[in-house]
Amino acid sequence: MRGEPSCPKCGGRVRAPGLFADTWQCAVHGAVYPLQPVIPPSVESLGVVVHRAQVPVWMPWPLPVGWLFTGVAYAGDDRSGGRATAVACSGPGPLGGMGEMLLVAEELGVGLGARYAGIDGPDPGPYLHVDGPPDAKVLAGGRPTPLWQVKGAPDDRAVFAGEARGLWLWAVVWPEQSALLMYDELILADLREAGGELDLVPVGALTPRLLDPP
Repeated sequence: MRGEPSCPKCGGRVRAPGLFADTWQCAVHGAVYPLQPVIPPSVESLGVVVHRAQVPVWMPWPLPVGWLFTGVAYAGDDRSGGRATAVACSGPGPLGGMGEMLLVAEELGVGLGARYAGIDGPDPGPYLHVDGPPDAKVLAGGRPTPLWQVKGAPDDRAVFAGEARGLWLWAVVWPEQSALLMYDELILADLREAGGELDLVPVGALTPRLLDPP
């Protein structure tokens, strides 16, 4: 993933558009939006993704006390723009130790959120039981947004998903106990609307969660 685009669904190699196909191709999943190589986090790298994104770039804003921005990834290319974005943050967990959060916005079928969630994708629908009250609520772009816990995720994390602005919104938190963060009516900002506030984002070291999802 570090050096060349990969499949957002499985991490496998992808073939660039060419004579026989006008889309990026994965040998397993067919046409995909390529996941671009992850680079160390910085205000500049975040700005590049924000500029290219066709979907929201969600981040808790303000960040919880002591939390830092620890990486960003996107699926898409120069022609399509970013059709899925993933923003990572980390800081003190609500029960001690370190917590991590990954927020993914994506179009239907891209599969990046499911990969980071550790479930079969591409979308969370089969894993959500939305006939009852939501398990968490966030304020996404100023709108109350219900999220439901995704069943079947690995035990080391908690995964929530819902719909914001007509697109999937995933929240993946490690360890599982850090799910307490989701019960505080977290405020999410779309960084495409942040303007000069991007320069104020506190930056930490790159999280391995973005590089080696299960």
